[in-house]
Amino acid sequence: MYILYILLAIVILLFMVLIHEFGHYCIGRMLHFKITEFSVGFGKAIFQKTNKRGEKISLRIFPLGGYCAFAGEDEENVDDKEAFSNQAPWKRILVFLAGVTFNFVTAVIFSLILLCTLGYDIPQVTNYNPLETHIAEEEYHYNPSASLDALQEGDVIFAIDGQKIDFAFGKNFNTIIQEEQAEIISWVRENSNEDGVLNSDANFEEFPTMTFTIRRDGQMQDVEVAVFQIQQYGTDEDGNQIVETAYSFGISAKAYVHTFWEALDRCIPFAFGLAWVVLKSLWLLLTFQLGIDAIGGPITTIATMATVTQMNAGNLLLLIPLISANLAVFNLLPIPALDGSHVLFTLIEWIRGKPINRRVENIIHFVGLAIMFGLVILIDILHFVL
Repeated sequence: MYILYILLAIVILLFMVLIHEFGHYCIGRMLHFKITEFSVGFGKAIFQKTNKRGEKISLRIFPLGGYCAFAGEDEENVDDKEAFSNQAPWKRILVFLAGVTFNFVTAVIFSLILLCTLGYDIPQVTNYNPLETHIAEEEYHYNPSASLDALQEGDVIFAIDGQKIDFAFGKNFNTIIQEEQAEIISWVRENSNEDGVLNSDANFEEFPTMTFTIRRDGQMQDVEVAVFQIQQYGTDEDGNQIVETAYSFGISAKAYVHTFWEALDRCIPFAFGLAWVVLKSLWLLLTFQLGIDAIGGPITTIATMATVTQMNAGNLLLLIPLISANLAVFNLLPIPALDGSHVLFTLIEWIRGKPINRRVENIIHFVGLAIMFGLVILIDILHFVL
């Protein structure tokens, strides 16, 4: 059964590559560039057909990428007006950016589908009963001025104490709660003895609460939500009393499923958020704040996609826009052989009025491509060896 998910992951990865290369192809055709081959994958062709315009359509054995080859792309052919290198710089830049643009549009479309079918980061209350989880052996404390029916089933939570829930900036429901608990813990420490037990004269009307910004019946409002400090008493192996402390709201929630129009309004910012997550991850990687195990080559990517899809098929609806945004961001980087590098060389040519020596540029791109392939293969090997 897992093999089927592997095959599905390969098909999805090929689909992403197809979208990227189709972007180059479409804009190239619109600008009347001569195209020699449109290929998905590298290596030996397992399928190839030539259309009436003389363009080869290929599917190759290694789904590590793909390409849309233009006539005279790597040559300085002054005698051929149709040669890619003889086209106006602005036209070539549009072609180079087309793949990235198509990837981002794909991320937007699938973000729309995700938000209005499964939802993602915005929580919606399914049940609120703050006292139902407490048992006799536990002691709980909270601010008595806070209402115990502040929330209702169906409430959509957008912010906590002014912090907007936004996954792109690491502000999901749980992370905000953890940050806000620092204030609660500080108050508890000030009003507890050495064993962590709250003093009998503690003024619980000063016990911190949290303000939730919610939407109820179409109206935005702020409600004061009680935070429960739960203390459970026990003894250690030596018979000494120990106190275990936890914090609770009594909230059960699920991802809020947007209406179509809400999803349409949010899908573009959501896709930009995915791109921002990718950029942050790259920065953390470059500054050694992320280990190499946090990234993977195509084999690791396929294996990860298969695993998370097997766990929950709905994960595909997040993986597709995430991978699309990843491809868009990665290809914009000025790394030799990637679209960002081609754009950079073309901009330099546009400014100088003449191109950098094509042979030198081709060598740079070839070396960059070889190093990139070597790195992704090495990373995949390390994932499976370590």
